[in-house]
Amino acid sequence: VTLEIVRRSDAQKGFVVLPKRWIVERTFGWLNRCRRLSKDYEYLTETSEAMIHVAMINLMVRRLARRPTF
Repeated sequence: VTLEIVRRSDAQKGFVVLPKRWIVERTFGWLNRCRRLSKDYEYLTETSEAMIHVAMINLMVRRLARRPTF
């Protein structure tokens, strides 16, 4: 996994769209729709990670099971 940190330049003021940030924000929004993931109740980090996997699997299965729109 490659991690890239995108920083805002000091020359720009106000709102600036940062590349790829919307992908991360969208994913966090999807995960926050799952009630169990909205707050971290789990004792072990492995359990939290497993719940994230379950939530993403659920999201992908729902997307794959949709009827085609053509």
